[in-house]
Amino acid sequence: MKKLENKTAIVTGAASGMGKAIARLFGLNGAKVVAVDLNPDDAMEVAEMIRKEGGHAIGLKCDVSNEAQVKKMIHAAILEFETIDILVNNAGIMDNFTPLDKVTNELWAKVMGVNINGPFYTSREAISQMLKQGKGVMIHISSVGGTHGARAGLTYTTSKHALVGMSRNIGFMYAKKGIRSNVIAPGGVNTNIMKNADPDEEGAALCSSGAGSMPRMGESDEIAKVALFLASEDSSFVNGEVLTADGGWTAY
Repeated sequence: MKKLENKTAIVTGAASGMGKAIARLFGLNGAKVVAVDLNPDDAMEVAEMIRKEGGHAIGLKCDVSNEAQVKKMIHAAILEFETIDILVNNAGIMDNFTPLDKVTNELWAKVMGVNINGPFYTSREAISQMLKQGKGVMIHISSVGGTHGARAGLTYTTSKHALVGMSRNIGFMYAKKGIRSNVIAPGGVNTNIMKNADPDEEGAALCSSGAGSMPRMGESDEIAKVALFLASEDSSFVNGEVLTADGGWTAY
């Protein structure tokens, strides 16, 4: 039997990078996948890829920073597959390595809207269904920027630290109700998160000053395998944890 047979999994930010790799691997392991992204065409393309590989999937457009859109997305997922067994909060954006004195209200609102409001909205909607089922798994994609202070700008760092705290609280509060919540904290991974970025020169220089200690960049498929472990019963006694996947970078 496949690891996620008959499970329904929602993956946000599923159109590319780690989200796409997670959605695909979950589909290959028997999950019914709801591929969610701001770009509907790309989300549906990922869903089609999963179906061609023998899985079950739908693609949905959703701006996770918009509460109304999140509610519609969760409702659509339940209508299609009836359950929500796994929620992967992967959607996230960077902050151009911007230090505190240069952070505008607009940048703060945009990054926090996607990186922390989004997981809050999706988790709050999903947990209602998980409580009815008496079980569920949440996986939140943070970053080593959520455990250390010098990997990104002020806003991204704050948002990813907040995500760790949110996940741990959920894991503790709902442990006796059959719901687990864990964080993956990737190091440098080859994705398109910095596409069209305009990094702050000083901030980027400071945050990259320790990059030489990074053994190597990771690949999205490697993070997907960590997510599969946390989504499956292989990790049944893992809850409220932060699993760092950085090739040993933060060991230095």
